[in-house]
Amino acid sequence: MGIILTEFIIYCLIILGIGYIYSKQSKTQNDFLLGGKKLPGWALAFSERATGESAWLLLGFTGFVFASGLSGIWVAVGIALGIIFAWLFLAKKFMEETDKYNALTLPDYLAKRFGQKAKLIRWLAGTLIAGFLMFYVGAQMAGAGKMFLITFDLPPTVGIIIATVIIILIAFGGGFISVVWTDMIQSVMMVITLVVLPILALFYINANDLSISQSLTTAGSSFDSWFGGLTGFSLGVLFFSNFAWFFGFLGGQPQLSARFMALKNEKEVRQGTIVAIVWTILAYGGAFMIGITAIAMYQQGSFADVETILPTMILQLTPNWIAGILLAGILAAIITTANSQLLVVTGSVSEDIIHKALGFQLTEKQLLWLSRFSVLVFGLIGMIIALVSDSLLYLVVSWAWAGVGCTLSPAILMTFFWKKYSSAGVIATILAGLISTIVWISTPLEEMMTSRFTTFFIAAAFGILFSYLMPDEKEETGAVEHVS
Repeated sequence: MGIILTEFIIYCLIILGIGYIYSKQSKTQNDFLLGGKKLPGWALAFSERATGESAWLLLGFTGFVFASGLSGIWVAVGIALGIIFAWLFLAKKFMEETDKYNALTLPDYLAKRFGQKAKLIRWLAGTLIAGFLMFYVGAQMAGAGKMFLITFDLPPTVGIIIATVIIILIAFGGGFISVVWTDMIQSVMMVITLVVLPILALFYINANDLSISQSLTTAGSSFDSWFGGLTGFSLGVLFFSNFAWFFGFLGGQPQLSARFMALKNEKEVRQGTIVAIVWTILAYGGAFMIGITAIAMYQQGSFADVETILPTMILQLTPNWIAGILLAGILAAIITTANSQLLVVTGSVSEDIIHKALGFQLTEKQLLWLSRFSVLVFGLIGMIIALVSDSLLYLVVSWAWAGVGCTLSPAILMTFFWKKYSSAGVIATILAGLISTIVWISTPLEEMMTSRFTTFFIAAAFGILFSYLMPDEKEETGAVEHVS
């Protein structure tokens, strides 16, 4: 364990060092929240992918596949298609719209785009993002606690505190620029972990005369079926529940959309698209195979928490010096996502609510320090959530994905591609998404059909309805038509 601990310490020092070096480049609020549009497309793509695939991918998804079998593939398919769609059809549009409206955040863009009800849009979108993403940040920190428990037999509380300190220090100093460059390194580490580990697991399975197909058959009646052994309506529910992650990728996740908004030109968009798609195929293919190979290596019920499978496999299959590198990939996933979400929450509160909605007139220097103070406050709130919550990573992230991504995605899609979408429609979309998500996850309805699916279509339906009932005034409509 001494070697693993040493590698962990070195890794953390390197990441903090990079964060410190690039912190000197953040001199304005634009730099802090969006990097001043100075960053290359390939770096933004690595950052977007690392941000999108958090501890949820390495811990939550691998555990989900272990507990469900082949049918878990539809989660990966839904997410991969969502990522590809976003980079191919939305990234360039985000870049152009950000330039046109000089927007710094997703709520800032919607408010400037639909100026008639700008202040209310800022309040609703900012509150929605801050509320749900704080639980997402807490889920990442809880993931850190699990990793430190498995790796060093430390109490999860200690792991959560250590991760919190690193996350706050990186985001506090350099904001978006520091986060993107540390993301880039951590993104590479994540994909190495996800590609190398299933290869090692396959060698282990072959050497010990184990059989994946036989293990799938004995693990449970539905494990060896791509559709979970279901037919008819039950099959539809399974498919939509797993595939529905797709809808959250359609522009509504602000921590991901910020990378699109930060792109400089079409060349950088093309460059980023290639990097993101290749990364996604490698990462999700590897994560799925980790869960499948784990079924052959371990009996069902042998884990008190299936979300600890990946670090357990790393410690079993690799020597300590390799284990330290691969386990750092998990910490990388946690840090990158939590950093980015923390910046999004900070932007929603400092820029959208305090600066714009409340109308506080602040200098660039004051705005910068307000954002840094917000990072500190919300980082500590995320830590508290992680310390007091027993929720599983998969569930917490799923709810946040519905509440934010599947609420704002229809708003973004209609803003980009529908000329008649109105400011009243935006407000109706956000309110309907927020209310339906809370109602859905608080009742047995979530067991029948995931909120990741229903929220998207309920929010879209209300947005369409109110756009027809309450169209914008003539001059506003003309502006909408011009942009769309």
